[in-house]
Amino acid sequence: MYDWANSVYNLVITTTFFPVYYTQMTDAAPFNGVVKFGGRTFVNTALYNYALAFSYMVVAITLPILTSIADYKGNKKKFMQAFCYTGALACSLMYFFTPQNFGMGVICLMVAAFGFYSSLVFYNSYLPEIAEEKDRDRISAKGFSLGYVGSVLMQMIGFALVVFWDKIPFLTGEGHAVRFTFLLVGVWWVGFAQITFRRLPGFHTSQLNGNGANNNGHNNGVNFLVGGFRELRKVFRQLIQMPVIKRFLFAFFFYNMGVQTVMLAATNFGSKVLKLPSTNLIITVVLIQLVAIAGAFMMSGLSRKYGNLPVLIAVVVFWIGICVAGYYMQTAMHFYLLAVAVGLVMGGIQSLSRSTYAKLMPLTKDTASFFSFYDVSEKVAIVIGLVTFGLIEELTGSMRNSVLSLMVFFLIGGMGLVSALYRQNKEKRLAK
Repeated sequence: MYDWANSVYNLVITTTFFPVYYTQMTDAAPFNGVVKFGGRTFVNTALYNYALAFSYMVVAITLPILTSIADYKGNKKKFMQAFCYTGALACSLMYFFTPQNFGMGVICLMVAAFGFYSSLVFYNSYLPEIAEEKDRDRISAKGFSLGYVGSVLMQMIGFALVVFWDKIPFLTGEGHAVRFTFLLVGVWWVGFAQITFRRLPGFHTSQLNGNGANNNGHNNGVNFLVGGFRELRKVFRQLIQMPVIKRFLFAFFFYNMGVQTVMLAATNFGSKVLKLPSTNLIITVVLIQLVAIAGAFMMSGLSRKYGNLPVLIAVVVFWIGICVAGYYMQTAMHFYLLAVAVGLVMGGIQSLSRSTYAKLMPLTKDTASFFSFYDVSEKVAIVIGLVTFGLIEELTGSMRNSVLSLMVFFLIGGMGLVSALYRQNKEKRLAK
């Protein structure tokens, strides 16, 4: 249900309404495609990518510290709540994002991204605690699917507000309707998150002894600024002794660069390069979400039959084809067909990656620290992907070249998965 709650941010803010609103607002006067922020001048869409990349880098730096505190004190639920409320508030404040408040709007974009992704690391770390290994693929896929359903419902509400704004007394225009949707996203996120916060276990007393210290002998007054990175280093040392998960994480780092960048930049591409109307873009993304529901469950079923790694390899090959097709697409119909292809593999690769990591990681109580490592890898990958995408657009003057460059990330990731599968099969033969 937390997927149901927070996925409205991922769809409305990072995928449809906000990027379309941002691009159209900054393409028009007084910006005309060039914006100023922090004393520098940027291509408008490049700044968008850089702003998100900055947020993900902050997440990558701070999460080791925060998850260290959560594992030591056993209160990761409180951190999850704090970041949920921070992200939701920033979404709602985007209601005030106008050309006159451009700087504030970009800051809200960054804060919302920080809150969303910071809360996810604590949320993801619950998976091995609340689901047995045999159920993790199914539960992970169900979470992503509920997220797609919930976000599509919110998307349809926003779409109705934009289309019928003149029939709604308090709305003064299409732009006002879009900004009101941003406000509703924050309310939806916080409201439905309460279902999750009431159900999830709160304090992990098994990690604490009667004196308030945790079982590994550390006192709760430990220097968490250092302790968080020590935990990350401890996790890293454990993982590099496990050949399969080590190779999987290498592969995940690279192919996730491509996946996340496509998801974050696709709407800007359709709006800026293909000049698609905002209504068409919103409908297209709704279609992607609906297809992604089926895709997540389809990959969960395929993984039960063929195994996680073979399915992930096939999906990465499919993503390479998407990058090549994206470079050559010229018409709106090309964009729509490619959107369906993206939807088919978008949710599946994310849910299957999450459950694969949960199945490969060792048995441990410090799940937040292990998923911190996973999420730090993911965020650093997104930073590299978005910065690369933005730089190539600025240097070459074309987003098409940026799309094609993502193919390199998928190629490296695919090779890493092949290596992980080879090692996994070798270990099975040795075990026999």
